[in-house]
Amino acid sequence: MNIWLNVVGYQIVWFIAVWGAGRGLWWPAALAMLPFAAMVLRDPERRSDLQLMALMVPLGCAMDSLMAASGLLHYAAPVPSPHLAPLWIAAIWCSFALTLRHTFRFLFRRPVLSALFGGIGGPLAYLAAARGWQAVQFGEGPLPGLIALAVMWAFALPLMLRLAQRIETRATTDSGVRHA
Repeated sequence: MNIWLNVVGYQIVWFIAVWGAGRGLWWPAALAMLPFAAMVLRDPERRSDLQLMALMVPLGCAMDSLMAASGLLHYAAPVPSPHLAPLWIAAIWCSFALTLRHTFRFLFRRPVLSALFGGIGGPLAYLAAARGWQAVQFGEGPLPGLIALAVMWAFALPLMLRLAQRIETRATTDSGVRHA
């Protein structure tokens, strides 16, 4: 999979998702995610990407549900519940899972760098969604929510990348195919 198509495709899904959510709509995220997923899943190693989606969507939705239940974040378009990660967030998580083996491959075997990347990039994405599109609001003001997101993402991204690497290594070993 071309890394630039993966980067741009994910960003398109993210922008459409937060744009829609900021207008009270959850479904634009799902519509944007479908063609991106179809493009990525044309990859011969799609089984690895499907496994990552099956793991990352529940993990990511649990993280976002924790933020919602704690009151640190409030999501626009909170379908199915204001206390759970909304459907548009689930669509973002589906898409994010499809970046782990492609866009974020350079962070494999770099846990410190991936922790820094997650600890900075994760909160910035939520801040952009809040400030640019009103897709999320910080319940206690931005600082407590951003700190919680930074800690959560600093631990989560290295874990996600380690899982992606293990899934890919297992698939490579099983099929006899080697990746660069």
